[in-house]
Amino acid sequence: MNAETIRSSTLRAETPACQLLERQGLDYRGWWWVAPPRDTWLEAGQGTAVSADLGVRAAWLAAGRPAISPFAALPVQAGGAPPGAVLFWPKSHALGEWWLLWLCAILPEGTPLQLVGENQGGVRRVLKVLAALGLGCRKRDSARRCSLFETRLARVGIDPDAAWTTFETDPGDGPLTLTSHPGVFGHGKLDAGTLLLLETLPGVLPTAEGDVLEDVLDMGCGDGILAAWLARRGARVTAVDVNAFAVEASRRTLAANDLVGEALESDVYSALDGRTFAAIVSNPPFHQERAVDYGPAARLILEAPDHLEAGGQLIIVANAFLPYPDLLERAFGGFEILADDRRFRVYRAIRG
Repeated sequence: MNAETIRSSTLRAETPACQLLERQGLDYRGWWWVAPPRDTWLEAGQGTAVSADLGVRAAWLAAGRPAISPFAALPVQAGGAPPGAVLFWPKSHALGEWWLLWLCAILPEGTPLQLVGENQGGVRRVLKVLAALGLGCRKRDSARRCSLFETRLARVGIDPDAAWTTFETDPGDGPLTLTSHPGVFGHGKLDAGTLLLLETLPGVLPTAEGDVLEDVLDMGCGDGILAAWLARRGARVTAVDVNAFAVEASRRTLAANDLVGEALESDVYSALDGRTFAAIVSNPPFHQERAVDYGPAARLILEAPDHLEAGGQLIIVANAFLPYPDLLERAFGGFEILADDRRFRVYRAIRG
């Protein structure tokens, strides 16, 4: 028994999909865990995480485990192909298809692939997807309301980049071209909450004058609609997101509109090195897959004063039922509601 096996044997899998994998008793040394959930059994075990989620990769690296982004230079490109891969089927079926096509494109033909996920999350649909791609498949196991399938990768003749799409939208002051991906919030459409925020911003966000450009942070940038709108109005924009798909989408959106802005992977403020801004704008997420998660939005609000200049403002849009007023009161000592259409509210708080 090697050191890694000894270390991981003291831990038990926490998530249902990982519990199903744990009971396989297979040697996963060197395998890729693709789009994995947070689970200490995985993070203390064997193999490499391949994730677009910066928070997941940071957790693996903190545990001394290797973790890579699908947009980084990959070890397989230097001859370091893994002996196999496990794909955790995501909530978004289209995103699962992208991961599958990406794996078929970059890993050697014949590489073993396991696909695991919760039945409620649609993992059973992978049978039809694999059949349509001409990949054989068999069901290996099921438990904990999850299913585990296995196949072998092959070239399927479909470029994963075909998942990137563009669409036109007009937020009220002229059309913008947005680039989108199945891994990005609001894929392929303008979110109603974001539209309300865009309709509200002109009345409260000063326009840059002359050569003095306002520094504005787009937190949770998604497909880059806010960053592009702000850049077109003369702001010096920094767009951040924990999701690598969103960061890449924002870069492509800015380029498609001949606009300049910076897009960074960041777990809330982690990549900003204490920088401050005249304004922070956001439509913060509150879901992690199917689970409600207020953590990132709470950090966004509570840490905002440390990243705002004196007199700087935080402007966010959120579902009306979300408990953000208490957080805004704690962080700023007060706030105002700029817009309310009964479904969404736009809040503003100013650093004194």
